[in-house]
Amino acid sequence: MNQYEIAVLYHPDLEVDLTKAEERVKKIVTDNDGKVVSDDNWGKRKLAYDIAGKEHAIYVFYTVELPGGSVAKVESTLNITDEVLRFLITRPDLRAIAKAEAAKAVKAEQAAKRGERDEPDEEDSKEEIKEES
Repeated sequence: MNQYEIAVLYHPDLEVDLTKAEERVKKIVTDNDGKVVSDDNWGKRKLAYDIAGKEHAIYVFYTVELPGGSVAKVESTLNITDEVLRFLITRPDLRAIAKAEAAKAVKAEQAAKRGERDEPDEEDSKEEIKEES
């Protein structure tokens, strides 16, 4: 099973009752031997250009696990789904993500060390004030 990210732009009128459309997309994935790992709803946003006469869409991102052969089936099913304006299926570079997370942790650790070293203690600042007087 490979991990994929699916970005789905839903019809803006579904903002009130998006659960049915989300369940339909999740069912499409599970019917093709996949599993939805997580989903992230960004809400209604303005599009860069009009799609089907719509200026806004509801952005939802799914992280799914699918066999490689099922991706084409999911694409063809999403193409004919009325609620979906656009979609994009990508395969994330897991090594690059892990490397970025490790670099972020190292950077945070270095910043913490600098923070401890750069901030003078209260006693040190009191002594400096006394010396200047």
